[in-house]
Amino acid sequence: MLTPLTYLGGVFYNVAQLPSPWKEISHLNPILYMVNAFRYGLLGVSDVDLTWAYVVMFGFVLGLGALCLNLLHRGVGLRS
Repeated sequence: MLTPLTYLGGVFYNVAQLPSPWKEISHLNPILYMVNAFRYGLLGVSDVDLTWAYVVMFGFVLGLGALCLNLLHRGVGLRS
């Protein structure tokens, strides 16, 4: 599942160059925001607003962290 997200994440190209349906789909991809924050750190250039990138990344950290804590609390996958 990570490979398609990487290809649509703007790792190898500028997202602004994509045709219409793929451009909108790429903006739903959280890896796009991570790649652009990393690109801004190295090159000083980003396709998306850096503030929005940090908001999306922080939201995913909170959401996935809450999911992990919920699964640990329920004991999913743990042997007793």
